[in-house]
Parts: sequence; C-alpha cells; structure tokens
Amino acid sequence: MSAFRYAGSELHAEGVALSAVAERHGTPCYVYSREALTANYRACASALAGLPSLVCYALKANSSLAIVDLFARLGSGFDIVSGGELARVVAAGGDPRSVVFSGVGKSDAEMEAALAAGVLCINVESASELEHLAAVAARLGLRAPVSVRVNPDVDPGTHPYISTGLRESKFGVAFADAAALYRRAAGLPSIEIRGIDMHIGSQLTDLAPIREAVTRVLGLADALAAEGIRLSHIDVGGGVGIRYRDEAPPSPADYARMLQELFRGRRETLVVEPGRRLVGDAGVLLTRVRYLKPGTPRAFAIVDAAMNDLLRPSLYDAWHPIDAVRPRRDEPRRYDIVGPICESADFLGLDRELALAEGDLLAIGGAGAYAMSMSSNYNSRPRACEVMVDGSDTIEIRRRETIAELFAHEQRLPR
Repeated sequence: MSAFRYAGSELHAEGVALSAVAERHGTPCYVYSREALTANYRACASALAGLPSLVCYALKANSSLAIVDLFARLGSGFDIVSGGELARVVAAGGDPRSVVFSGVGKSDAEMEAALAAGVLCINVESASELEHLAAVAARLGLRAPVSVRVNPDVDPGTHPYISTGLRESKFGVAFADAAALYRRAAGLPSIEIRGIDMHIGSQLTDLAPIREAVTRVLGLADALAAEGIRLSHIDVGGGVGIRYRDEAPPSPADYARMLQELFRGRRETLVVEPGRRLVGDAGVLLTRVRYLKPGTPRAFAIVDAAMNDLLRPSLYDAWHPIDAVRPRRDEPRRYDIVGPICESADFLGLDRELALAEGDLLAIGGAGAYAMSMSSNYNSRPRACEVMVDGSDTIEIRRRETIAELFAHEQRLPR
C-alpha cells in the first residue's frame, strides 16, 4: 500500500494522518487513496498500450460513485452484473458504449435498460438466456450485441467460492456447447454477435491457468472464424490478484507480456476486466479498539468495525493486514481482532501480534475491494462512511448512514 505509509510515528493516507480522518469522520470508515486508484488504472492501461484493448473496471469490487467517476475520467470501460450497476455507471458519467454486461440471471428490465443505453455487449451465459434476450430485443425492434461467456473448465487455483471457470460452476456455457450456441445466435435476426468472453476466477496469483484458458478461447474464436462467425473483441475477464499477506501476484507488465504474446497478429480488440487489482490496495478500513478482553489462548481486541463492514474474513477465511495507526512501544501480545456483531464468525483478523490499548486506531488493509460493496446492515448497524484522500485533502464521498434510515422504507402493521 504505497499510498498508505508511516510518516514519523503515524500511518498516513497520502498527505493525511489517519487519526485526523478518524477525528473528522468517525469510525468505522473506509479510506481510499486517489493517488493509488489512479496509479493502478494507469499501470494496467499502459501495460496493454501495444494492443488494441479496452480496460473495463469490474464494478462489483467497489461500486462507490466517486470511484466509478474517477475511472470514467481516466477513460475506463466497465464490467457490470446488474441493472443497478449500469445505473451507477451512467450516474458517474461513464460511457454505456464501453460497458460489458455479465451475470447469469438478467431480468427483462435489466436487458431492456442495457439495450436502451447502448451497451457494448451483453455476455450471454446460457442457451435459455440467448433466446430470452433475442425475444426482448425483437420486442423493442433492436439488435442485441452479444458475446457468449464460455466456461473453459480450467482450475484457477483459488478459493472455491471465487472459482468461476470450472465445469461445475454456475457461470458460462460449457466449452463443448459454445460453438453450437454461436451458430444459433448467428441465425437470430435480433442478435448481433460481437465477441467471446471468459472469466475463470478471482485473486489469481499464477499466470499459467489464465494462459491455458485464454489459449482455449482463442482456439474457439479461430474455429468460429473458419465458419464465418467473426468476432470484434475477445474478453479475457479479470481476476489477477493483489498481495494481502505473502502472495506474489503477477505484475501488470507480466500479465500484459503474456497477453501480447497470445494476441500477436490478431485483429480482435482485447477486453480485460480488472476489479480488485485496481482498487484493493487503494483502500483501508479504519476502526477503533473499544475493549480489550483477556482470553485463552489469545486475548480479544473488540473493535467498532465488524463482519458487516468487511465480510471477506468470515466468508472466505481471508487474511487482511492490520496495522496500528500509531504503533506503541509496549510489549506486543496476540489478539483476535473481532467486532460487536452477535456471531462467532465476526472476526477481522485472528492471532495478530500487536501492542494495543483501548481507544487505539487500527487500519485494515486491502479494503478497497469487496468491503463496502459487500457490506450490510446486519444487526441493524448503519453502514460506514467513505472518504477519499487526494493529496492533503479529504472528501466524504458517502456519508455514514443513520439509525432512522435503516427502517425508513418499512412500516408497522396496521391496527
């Protein structure tokens, strides 16, 4: 987290002390670095500069409007999986013509909104969805731009909950069935074939499975071209990981070098869909220690953030770095960092060696991706605020929810 560094004895986000953020905005609080977000996008885009390419930020990693706005200003396209995410792109000033729409269960209303907005492509994930989309487009008097999301049946070597390219996955069309589905699509007057799509998983740290999957998809694209079905783009998905602990994910340059080799001499535009890689290390979750509680074999540090603010540790047993904003010189001891939610799974980090006192601030790293976007109101907890740091300035890009807002759309039973 180069944008999050110690200056003197305190952790800063760019030029702002995190204690100052906590004093002004309270905790828990998501803090993002504009510098890091910008650098991450530019590193990805510039690495692919030698290829006809489009970087589409995957909104599911973090769909906060200010972040989408920033990437739109930088020239990003977008990968979405719902009508709500499409509305966020439009509200943030993104260009719908650079949007690819994925997802296995699109509704009629979502299809209609995508077609009306003029998205670049709708990624079809089943034969039934293709027929349904064709009917919706025909009813509107439009032609739906389509890619088929192909399941290459490649093991990405990641957590089973975020592996999406295996045969047993709910995502995509089986590789053996894809050519026949393209032939069917070519015969539908309300369908316009644009490309082919794949995505084998998330938090990938090895290029080998990506290379294998892309090679299989390129072979299929060539076979389709031989039948007269030519594609304008090939979408290789995203999923390249970041470092949370001791992972060694490929650099943007290494990833691009592999794609340059595979795409050399091809005419199709390359589409990539990074999400976590652009935002993950650009954010921290700032939290305060409420109570220290002795325990066996470890003590507990009970903080004001919880699993509703950062679900990944509970859901995936994920490890996030946890650092004291103002480290103490006291003798450290081992703590489980836990939240106030009434669940034993409510932990943010286990067996962490820290020197702590009640009232201390902690920064949980890698919280730019899948933190706010997966947050909830479980235990009737208002969602935290979000703050963007830009040099020495801070901007509250989402205010903290109030208790009253939690049930503003509910009503009591009539008498």
